[in-house]
Amino acid sequence: MIIGAMNINEARKRHTKLSLEIEKHDRAYYTKDAPLISDAEYDQLRAELTSIEQEFPELVSLLSPTQKVGVKPAQGFGQIAHTVQMLSLGNAFERIDVEGFTDRVAKFLNVPASDIEILGELKIDGLSCSLRYENRILKYAATRGDGQTGEDITANVKSITDIPQMLPDTAPDIVEIRGEIYMRRDDFETLNAEQARLGKDKFANPRNAAAGSVRQLDALVSAARPLKFFGYALGYVSAPFAQTQHDIRVHLRSWGFPQSEPVVVANHVDDLMSFYNDVENMRAELPFDIDGIVYKVNRLDFQERLGNVSRSPRWAIAHKFPAEKAITRLNAITIQVGRTGVLTPVAELEPINVGGVMVSRATLHNEDEILRKDVRVGDRVVVQRAGDVIPQIVEVIMADRPANAVPFVFPHECPECNSHAVRDDGEVARRCTGGLICPAQAKERLKHFVSRLAFDIEGMGDKIIEEFYHDGLIKTPSDIFKLAQKLETLSPPLHGRDGWGVQSVANLLGAIDARRTISFDRFIYALGIRQVGESTAKKLAGHYKNLSTLLTTVASSDELQSIQDVGPSVANDVIEFFGELHNRNEVDMLQSLLVIEDYVPPVVQDNPLRDKVIVFTGTMEQMTRSEAKARAEQWGAKVSGAVSANTDILVAGADAGSKLKKATELGIHILSEDEWMDLLKSIS
Repeated sequence: MIIGAMNINEARKRHTKLSLEIEKHDRAYYTKDAPLISDAEYDQLRAELTSIEQEFPELVSLLSPTQKVGVKPAQGFGQIAHTVQMLSLGNAFERIDVEGFTDRVAKFLNVPASDIEILGELKIDGLSCSLRYENRILKYAATRGDGQTGEDITANVKSITDIPQMLPDTAPDIVEIRGEIYMRRDDFETLNAEQARLGKDKFANPRNAAAGSVRQLDALVSAARPLKFFGYALGYVSAPFAQTQHDIRVHLRSWGFPQSEPVVVANHVDDLMSFYNDVENMRAELPFDIDGIVYKVNRLDFQERLGNVSRSPRWAIAHKFPAEKAITRLNAITIQVGRTGVLTPVAELEPINVGGVMVSRATLHNEDEILRKDVRVGDRVVVQRAGDVIPQIVEVIMADRPANAVPFVFPHECPECNSHAVRDDGEVARRCTGGLICPAQAKERLKHFVSRLAFDIEGMGDKIIEEFYHDGLIKTPSDIFKLAQKLETLSPPLHGRDGWGVQSVANLLGAIDARRTISFDRFIYALGIRQVGESTAKKLAGHYKNLSTLLTTVASSDELQSIQDVGPSVANDVIEFFGELHNRNEVDMLQSLLVIEDYVPPVVQDNPLRDKVIVFTGTMEQMTRSEAKARAEQWGAKVSGAVSANTDILVAGADAGSKLKKATELGIHILSEDEWMDLLKSIS
């Protein structure tokens, strides 16, 4: 199933399966030091899970592997809480991913990409470790663990000659050095030869050997193993001593920590890619294993501004080396229709093993992609699984093309309802215009409506939705709350059908009645508006407070775009949804059947911005407008796009115009950008 064509329940099942599988591999990798699959295969599982959560953000929770780093510390070791969380890195697999990273950084910081230095260094395939020095003496060492708490491996690392027991007087009073414990390939071969001589199991690779060695309960075993350490980052520091990532490397080297080589500092993606290609070519000649390149924003003040998102920093990314590819036959191209009407082409392949996994389907993304690659039924194609959601077709082997192969004609009608499938200007997707008359869309929207983060109606799963839709019992969401009346006149009665009894019918109707009261944000999410996931639904609810206000003012695109993360495209989708008469009628019907509770904002600790209405105007030079809005909302403020009598603070950047004039006339408190930055520092 292509993710874009999944319904919420299919996505939830796949999400659960992937989460369990990833957690199993995390335990094998981090706790037992015995991975069950390759790094590339693990990255593919992570990438698919991330993509599902991007398409269905309601599936994200604190328990999701995407929100966690590593696993809980194993029993048998003491535990150490990290003063500063040890994060993991997001992944890049192609040049376009690296460009996306640098573009996001530049946009967030509001500076030209050419002004941002990026440091590229080797991604060592070892065991992450944090070393804490107090008064320049090694106090303790800990594994990454779950990012918050790691295992106490102090006794084990004290025998690693690359790790100084004492730092020079130039080091701060307290400093945490983070890096990678690893084993050289030649030392690994010697160790495995010794294991074989003693009749013991061999290690699978140097990373396993290093991790297994350092996590021995008997420190004497660790001391006998040839372990090495590269220091490359900082955790907590009592006093700053560097301005760039490169400065950190220089200081660490002067303190006795070996540094991996080569390294590059560059301002352009071309130079980063050249470095990446050079290292990939010399990879086999290096004395230790690496699995990619890590790119880091060089300036530490930029790193601080960029901050983190979930389990990863915004200022760094790991560019992985490519995974395996395979060649197979394309037998057919099918079209799937998703909840929002998107027609997604799917390649039906002759099953082939790619990196240890049997692959029989691959995404073709959209009609432009089919045309660009000139993919035709009958072609022999190159398939890869490197980090994509599901396998993708890389290229066609033109020399093997059958003589009767013809270009694929993308349908202009929906295969489910025969409605026109149109493609708007600037869009890559072709969408069915059938809306609720399209059975594929209607059923998927109903499944979304009853899903866990929407109405969460227990017992109303995919199978029941399909059955009731087919029988005409439920065609629209409001029909769910009128089901009891419909069942009273149903002949033969539902409880006489296969799988249904009097009690099971009563249980379902009881579950429906239990959901007749719902919070405003969940209601918005349940409507299934295109591009409105759980997070955006909460932001809309927080802005409008209740359904009546939303319905009377939602036609204003400017007001919608004043809400964080609501751009022109999302605003247009929201306006179009509520502008459709059948949607408004359905919302009105739901409103008459339900109690939709007003939005209650989360509690934020007391600070000068809490509950304040803030407007930003003019050009901001020290942070982008989006960053400023995010910081304001972080402290409980509401950001508006228009100045009114309700506005509490106007932050005026350079070249402020009419909003500044109006705020002055209304006597609103006005802050310069410098004053705004000082205010943030005072409450941070």
